[in-house]
Amino acid sequence: MPQKPMRLPPLKVLRVKQPNKPEGNPCLAIMTAVLSCWASSGYNSSGCATIEASLRSCMDAPKPPPKAGNTINYHLGRLSKNLIAQAKKK
Repeated sequence: MPQKPMRLPPLKVLRVKQPNKPEGNPCLAIMTAVLSCWASSGYNSSGCATIEASLRSCMDAPKPPPKAGNTINYHLGRLSKNLIAQAKKK
């Protein structure tokens, strides 16, 4: 005897929370290192020169192109009319 497919209960709300997570700044860790170096040894310290140079190279690097946003909430909102209409018919 074939097994019946599992049916899920209807959802009250069709919403996915935060599909687009903000990306972290790649230069943030280097900037923190520069600030802590300045705080510990003074602003004009020559010991912080290598960290400052790496921060400059990170900041001058080209930014990556923005990623396309996730459109799941748009499509859920657009298709919810069809899902609600099917539920009312039954």
